[in-house]
Amino acid sequence: MAIFRKPSFISGGEKKLQIPGGLFTACPECGEVVHKIALAENQRVCPHCEHHFPISVRERFNHLLDEGSFEEADADMEPVDILEFRAATAYKDRLAEYQKRTGLRDSAIAGLGKIEGRAVAISGLDFSFLGGTLGSVAGEKITRNIETATERGLPVVIVSAAGGARLHEGMFAVMQMAKTSGALALHAQARLPFVSVLTNPTTGGVIASFASLGDVIMAEPKAMIGFAGPRVIRETTHQDLPPGFQTAEFLEAHGLVDMIVDRRKMRATLANLLGYFAAE
Repeated sequence: MAIFRKPSFISGGEKKLQIPGGLFTACPECGEVVHKIALAENQRVCPHCEHHFPISVRERFNHLLDEGSFEEADADMEPVDILEFRAATAYKDRLAEYQKRTGLRDSAIAGLGKIEGRAVAISGLDFSFLGGTLGSVAGEKITRNIETATERGLPVVIVSAAGGARLHEGMFAVMQMAKTSGALALHAQARLPFVSVLTNPTTGGVIASFASLGDVIMAEPKAMIGFAGPRVIRETTHQDLPPGFQTAEFLEAHGLVDMIVDRRKMRATLANLLGYFAAE
């Protein structure tokens, strides 16, 4: 009788490597697997193909602004269901859901900060909150920030990532296009610069208003930019769309976008532009 039991071996197969879930993510562009820590350290840009992953507004401001310089404005402002909008889910319930999910009160964050020591009024739309849509609160925050910049003689930077005007608010949302554009017109009359940063995607009422009014319009690589989606345009015009239609590269070639800037170079590029515009 054997004292020790002989271990059994299974031949012909490979031992599977058990990787803990949540540590890696696959790039949708090249398929390479990237550790999430490495991705975060690279500003959520794929190190293999330079695909730009979505990024929150707060993360983006952390990369763009001098550490500790951001002072948020109107942080307690939040939207209301003034139209009592009903669809599959009531608007007020959707607001509560996204506020809990994202930790944001609405899609826009605005305030004052510094980029390499230069003061700036900066706003941004976060696509994770109802598709970054422009509602009455987002429009009000952006408008107030522009007005503050005009009063204080500061440049304006707006980072857009949006699906357009928020249909849940009807005309209250659509009017934000005119309100933000009017504030920028007064800002321009004061001979102050506005830099618009377009990210993926920037569409609808946002690109049809303030996002396309920059003295300089820059975009992240391969960002989708346009008013209506390609499918809607194709079905409406019954025409085949040109290759790369509504990408940042296509729009740069046709004059809407002034420059395409890698996210990791955005801070330095903005600092240079603000330096060029600054009155000495």
